[in-house]
Amino acid sequence: MQRVNISTVSEFILIGLSDALEVRFLLFLLFLIIYLATMVGNITVLVAIVADTHLHNPMYFFLGNLSLLDILCPTITVPKMLEVLLFENKVISFTGCMLQLFFLIDVVGTEIFLLAVMAYDRYVAICHPLQYMNIVSMKLCARLAIGTWVVGFFNSLLHTSLIFTLFFCDSNEVDQYYCDIPPVLALSCLPTYSRELVILTVAGVLGSSAFVVTLISYMYILLAILCMNSAESRHKTFSTCSSHLTVVCLFYGTTICTYVRPSSTYSANHDRIVSMLYGILTPLLNPIIYSLRNKEVKCALGRAISQVRTT
Repeated sequence: MQRVNISTVSEFILIGLSDALEVRFLLFLLFLIIYLATMVGNITVLVAIVADTHLHNPMYFFLGNLSLLDILCPTITVPKMLEVLLFENKVISFTGCMLQLFFLIDVVGTEIFLLAVMAYDRYVAICHPLQYMNIVSMKLCARLAIGTWVVGFFNSLLHTSLIFTLFFCDSNEVDQYYCDIPPVLALSCLPTYSRELVILTVAGVLGSSAFVVTLISYMYILLAILCMNSAESRHKTFSTCSSHLTVVCLFYGTTICTYVRPSSTYSANHDRIVSMLYGILTPLLNPIIYSLRNKEVKCALGRAISQVRTT
């Protein structure tokens, strides 16, 4: 029987995006600009929704939660990535790696469920406009939002406990710029089949449930749009929903490609690109697609700016 050299890992080494100094500096500037733009965009939207009473309704309540998630998601991974690029400090402690993975899976899972809730909200608003305020009350909104955060938390707790109770071999190099499920699983000395099966089953059931709700909601929305008499109303509603659907498809597609597959198919270069799409690019696009193109949000920002000038 072959012996396996099992050792206690106290820290991990994150493999950066590049070892060339010039490339690292250019990447540092690029991701710093993207990160700051993401923070400014989402914080602006969040402040506008909280401060302006005209936006205190279910749709913008969910958008506020989305902006908060889009602030947290890149903040979990990008600062460490910038540190690696600028100072080449690739070391992250075992606890730091575990917390990074836990919070990332928590935020990503919560956003998947929140997108499903937002799709349902748009379905009721477009297909049942007269009953909208009775069906989607602020009390229901609070319960749905809390539910998405709670499910995301316990989903992440399960994934993290399954991964970080493994034994790791001598190699502690995580082939990614942050701690993620596939590259950390690849460092295990022992077979991970049973744990991968649990992870895939839970992620598949929860993810597919949220996706089905989102898909059915948008199918009914599309049918309602086709039944509208006014071409202008059809164009306006379809323009809004197509923007929402673009982000949903991008987010679902990239997260499914990353997590809903066995670790044997893991490819470091492929996963780096995919993870940047949902971890860095999507949080940047969300405030533009969901909110900053929205007339009511623009008006709220205009009122806030006028109020500040007057003060």
